[in-house]
Amino acid sequence: MAASATLQRTPVRYQQLLLASALASKGSASCLSALGPPYLLGRALHITGAIPAGHNKWSKVKNIKGPRDAKRSQIFQKLSMMLRFAVREGGPDPELNSNLANIIERCRNSNMPKTTIEMAIKGVDKEKSSNYLLYTARGPGGSALIIEILTDNTRRTQQEIRLLLSRKGAVMTDGVRHLFDQKGVVTVSRKDREQRSVSLEQALELAVEAGAEDVQESEDEEEQEVLKFLCDVSVLHQVRKKLDAQGLQSLSAGLEFIPNTTVELSEEEMKQASELLMGLGNCQDVIRIYDNIQ
Repeated sequence: MAASATLQRTPVRYQQLLLASALASKGSASCLSALGPPYLLGRALHITGAIPAGHNKWSKVKNIKGPRDAKRSQIFQKLSMMLRFAVREGGPDPELNSNLANIIERCRNSNMPKTTIEMAIKGVDKEKSSNYLLYTARGPGGSALIIEILTDNTRRTQQEIRLLLSRKGAVMTDGVRHLFDQKGVVTVSRKDREQRSVSLEQALELAVEAGAEDVQESEDEEEQEVLKFLCDVSVLHQVRKKLDAQGLQSLSAGLEFIPNTTVELSEEEMKQASELLMGLGNCQDVIRIYDNIQ
């Protein structure tokens, strides 16, 4: 499939979100309940925020970092949970466990100490078994949310998220999953191995050669510019290998939910949405949040 540049910049709306985020309260540590059996997403855990083209204004709110003043220890705690879950599901050898290898990469990119990574991997037997859950909800202005959860206490997490949603004008629903497509996503540094900046046009050409469908501009947890290459789930690792061979620096590869339709919010709804997302981001059990806000 030919790649297409779908990125649209909206500076005015971006400034409005930054203002809304500044006004938003931090929100309590809370999480969300599922309707019926939770949907299990192939057990592919990763923490990069899913930022569709034109959605860079959400990157500071949506990723695991939560509010801009979130403590690094919270990031490391979530990463440690993900490491232990990956080990429990696929074993401690990253050579044989691609999910674990991807999470270790994210840990390194977040400057997580090597000793902390090793302790998390070795501490699997000492921790309670965690459950990976996927919850869906309707947010302000009819926006759709998909929330990834990793918890050792499902009942507690459901109660916390239900309470947070009710306080922020959101409700649980099972009718939004069809608004998102599951895609393979390879995240690479905006600079290649020779430290040359890669333009969106160049990235689109590389995407065609590697077998990716599209490219999106975004930011990581450290607010560094990155490029996200979208592809079919079945060719995810093939695309990553080709991008590495083309001289790009891949940071992670995993599955994400990409919205196939978006909604536009008013300024007041935008403020409510930013408060909701920051509250969810502060929840220890929330791994990642997706939305379809334009």
